[in-house]
Amino acid sequence: MIGNSNPDDPVRRRLLRTMALGGAAAGLGLWREPVWALASEGQPTVLSGTQFDLSIGSTPVNLTGRPARAFTVNGSLPGPILRWREGDTVTLRVRNTLPTMSAIHWHGILLPANMDGVPGLSFHGIEPGGDYLYRFRVRQSGTYWYHSHSSLQEQAGVYGPLIIDPLEPAPFAFDRDYVVMLTDWADMDPHRLFSRLKKRSDYDNYYKRTVGDFLRDAREDGFGAAAADRKAWGAMRMSPTDLADVNGHTYTYLANGHTSSDNWTALFKPGERIRLRFINGAAMTFFDVRIPGLKLTVVAADGQNVHPVSVDEFRIAPAETYDVIVQPESEQAYTVFAQAMDRSGYVRATLAPRMGMQAPVPALDKRALLTMSDMGHGGHSMKGMEGGCGASMGMKGSEGSCGASMNMQGHDMASMSHEGGMVTHPASESRNPNVDMQTMSPEPRLDDPGIGLRDNGRGVLRYADLRSLFADPDGREPGRELELHLTGNMERFTWGFDGIKFSDAEPVRLKYGERARITLVNDTMMEHPIHLHGLWSDVEDADGNFMVRKHTVSIPPGTKRSYRVTADALGRWAFHCHMLMHMEAGMMREVRVDE
Repeated sequence: MIGNSNPDDPVRRRLLRTMALGGAAAGLGLWREPVWALASEGQPTVLSGTQFDLSIGSTPVNLTGRPARAFTVNGSLPGPILRWREGDTVTLRVRNTLPTMSAIHWHGILLPANMDGVPGLSFHGIEPGGDYLYRFRVRQSGTYWYHSHSSLQEQAGVYGPLIIDPLEPAPFAFDRDYVVMLTDWADMDPHRLFSRLKKRSDYDNYYKRTVGDFLRDAREDGFGAAAADRKAWGAMRMSPTDLADVNGHTYTYLANGHTSSDNWTALFKPGERIRLRFINGAAMTFFDVRIPGLKLTVVAADGQNVHPVSVDEFRIAPAETYDVIVQPESEQAYTVFAQAMDRSGYVRATLAPRMGMQAPVPALDKRALLTMSDMGHGGHSMKGMEGGCGASMGMKGSEGSCGASMNMQGHDMASMSHEGGMVTHPASESRNPNVDMQTMSPEPRLDDPGIGLRDNGRGVLRYADLRSLFADPDGREPGRELELHLTGNMERFTWGFDGIKFSDAEPVRLKYGERARITLVNDTMMEHPIHLHGLWSDVEDADGNFMVRKHTVSIPPGTKRSYRVTADALGRWAFHCHMLMHMEAGMMREVRVDE
């Protein structure tokens, strides 16, 4: 078999290169057994080459039994798979047929700032009836995606997969190659959904604890412990069941634009190695993905090859991508099961030898509850939390005395510990109605699979398992350190960095060529996938050593995670949470790289 051959064998290298580049031929029907198979009606078209014409428009859809309209690219949801090749120069003419401004951002792609597609930073945007010519050289390979960065159009359907073939063969063998793009769909207008969140942020939280839950907890843990737990959550004006701002009561979850009842299917022959490129294009949903009966070998994260990791399940945050290899040996169907982190719903797809086959769909896992430890308050009593650190359990009316020495724009730190321990908070968080809590003792927790995945009997991918196949590409130690706190007020549905929303914030400034360390501290009870445009984020382990290169770094509540950035691209770059409604509500900054 190819997978057992000498990796330096030139015949093997040529064969793998042919396999890696075979998708373009597959799209034209020229490959006898295509590695890129259009497995079912409605799968996005594969467009390959160097010249592309894309049109953003409005398309009628019916995904829930009710007619609605989606914003689409070339009339499909998701948009077409774009297939590029590393080293090529691509030209993409994007036309906007909508009555409002639009744009497309190439997520995770290294390019000149004026090609990044962010209105107000990269360029003005694409006017109604207008077009914009994107042209740049492709400097990387792997699995990525594209989406609108104009208002809330991403939620309405302006997104699609982006695959870049490498100049050199992949360091792993595969026989077939499929995209599985996971998204969340709402029939309602995204602006109406955002307005609802501003008025009642807990609208979808049907799971609040009842008197019956209290009596059960009192029997199991004792009346005092149960009462103290309720008091703590009441002081914060928060609910431990609040795992998702928008969930399956509003959303329908999709795989490649298909609902579970559509049963999107990818075909295989027993014994083949199948590469599945998972892309989380959801606006607000974390998915936990598994394929019962098959091991998943993770071979790439955010387009970058990693040392292979064999797992049963992985969590994928909005905007992240993971490539996995599976090898079904039996002539049977397998369910690709992606459940929302809060267990309010799921989407399934199928791997099968023939169309029409199905496999059992697992039941949703039990819904987990947030704990004080999840939010970085582990080991601290309520009395300790009511003191001088900004009354971390409830900021309203709090005096606060933490962090008066830090600059609110991304404060430079003379030194920082990569271990746990008490943290200093910026002065801008104190007496701030847009900050409703602060973490007390944040830690990286890179080896934590995440809430709802701990001790579930399955092998779950952790960030600590991800190790790039290459050493630190820069090699320099950071010359400067910046710390930013992720902040919010759940009731007001306001979000920001250091308690400051985007419209009021000054840019984070980097000097061209410098190597800096960015540390993010999550002072909220929500997990935030943070994306820095234009620059790679080289994630560090708990000891400050290079671990893995990513374009989106997820920061769970109560954690502190660091990554290195080389400021090698001049211009103005967006830096934001990829929970779309959080970004819209203020969790965004400009990063400006100057000479």
